[in-house]
Amino acid sequence: MYSRPEPVLAYGRLMCRSIKTLREPYAENVTDDDVRAAALQYVRKVSGFRTPARHNAEAFSQAVDEIAAATRALLSQIEVRMPASAARAS
Repeated sequence: MYSRPEPVLAYGRLMCRSIKTLREPYAENVTDDDVRAAALQYVRKVSGFRTPARHNAEAFSQAVDEIAAATRALLSQIEVRMPASAARAS
């Protein structure tokens, strides 16, 4: 019997829809709570757990902390060269 190959999905369709863009000009006044919420959503998506079991809680929490720190570092280093009005128009 003929079987179809698995479709190749574009990157954008694989992203978690709950994670919001946190860089300017798409977001203003991003707080630590915003960064932590995005990190939590990422860890939930990757791990497949909304809430980890007790024996995985420390690893889960550490992952959220590390991803939040990496996100803050990334956002502080990104250089946006396009004016905000041009970015919103595209």
